[in-house]
Amino acid sequence: MSITTYNPANNEKIKTWDEHTDKQVTEAIEQAHEAHLQWKTTPFSYRSERMKKAAEILRERKQQYAELMTLEMGKPISQSKGEVEKCAWVCEYYADHAERFLSESNIDTEASESFVTFNPLGTVLAVMPWNFPQWQVFRFAAPALMAGNAGLLKHAANVPGSADAIEEVFRDAGFPEPLFRNLIISSKKVAGILEHDMVKAATLTGSERAGSAVAEKSGAELKKTVLELGGSDPYLILHDADIPKAAEICATSRLINSGQSCIAAKRFIAVGSVYDDFLEAFTEQMKKTEMGDPMDEDTRLGPQAREDLRDELHEQVEKSISKGAEPVLGCNVPDRKGAWYPSSVLAGVKPGMPAYEEELFGPVASVIRAKDEDDAIRIANDSPFGLGSAVFTEDISRGRHIAAEHIEAGCCFVNDFVKSDPRLPFGGIKKSGYGRELSDYGIKEFVNIKTVYVK
Repeated sequence: MSITTYNPANNEKIKTWDEHTDKQVTEAIEQAHEAHLQWKTTPFSYRSERMKKAAEILRERKQQYAELMTLEMGKPISQSKGEVEKCAWVCEYYADHAERFLSESNIDTEASESFVTFNPLGTVLAVMPWNFPQWQVFRFAAPALMAGNAGLLKHAANVPGSADAIEEVFRDAGFPEPLFRNLIISSKKVAGILEHDMVKAATLTGSERAGSAVAEKSGAELKKTVLELGGSDPYLILHDADIPKAAEICATSRLINSGQSCIAAKRFIAVGSVYDDFLEAFTEQMKKTEMGDPMDEDTRLGPQAREDLRDELHEQVEKSISKGAEPVLGCNVPDRKGAWYPSSVLAGVKPGMPAYEEELFGPVASVIRAKDEDDAIRIANDSPFGLGSAVFTEDISRGRHIAAEHIEAGCCFVNDFVKSDPRLPFGGIKKSGYGRELSDYGIKEFVNIKTVYVK
């Protein structure tokens, strides 16, 4: 079996990859387990040196790895470079803080000594998506390896080159070669890997359907999982928001990674008194971002990752329009080769429309009218998803309260767009998944939190 990759900007063939055989997969699992047994005994200082070397390599090869991402999935090159830099940051962050995060925690009890230790679980399978080919992996791998685990990567079929590059970084940084392995396999082989006794846990970033499948199989095997799934992030524009500023930030968020981000703004909920002003200002901001060559440094909107995904997006748009949504901007498939879709705005979005009910994974914005602040909060929470969210208001105290107490999401930003940060926990609730990545919370997902009681 083989996997062939294509450039989404022009549909030209990039490369054909041979899939790993069942024997090769089994060998990789066994070798990763053996490497973990040795790796977990190494001091944090040694692991830190290797992880800092990985960050150094990423920065040295930034142009190379960025061009590879852009070639395979169409990300604008400037954003690809930023992604590589962010991966170096997360490596350095855990190199500097992992030992402190996982240090013994003393607890006063009747015992002469009682404390908690954090021991690695073993080999963790990571099933990762194509939209952030390096970041999604490094935000798992950096804490997992620093904690003493091993990693197996099953990446998306359209980014095998980027997946191989990640394995190359860890190998060249001096990590034991079998400790982190990229497996070029189909999704059908994931279940078999989860059945293997030497695989102790799994993490997945991707669709609700894929997450459910991995969770079901892992549950049957009684193995820990962390899932980061889809999002339909609501951005609330309240009556006292700075409309020009809010419109600019909202457009920036909607078009990050050409609209293909779980935490990109999706639903823009404006209260009635500012709805018209926001829609006008927001549409003008969206107009400014035009499609362009993803290898051009000035491009901010490249192609979608694949034509089939572009077509699914357009079908959601057409169904929404047929149910009464107003196409204010874009909403058409360009007559050009490749997986292109323009910056688009749908107004008057209401329940029953795909633009209201579903995640639109592309550069399409759903603008929704709310009666007032309470109605805006209700609409924001009227979703099966709960990943990111934002509130725009000049009353910081009220915005803080709404963000902290009323929005059902894993994170809520006030007067800014949602972004992941190594220093902050990242993840969702409801059908956006469970568990957390990044920060001290993330590194503790794949460890045994063990009580030690000494009488």
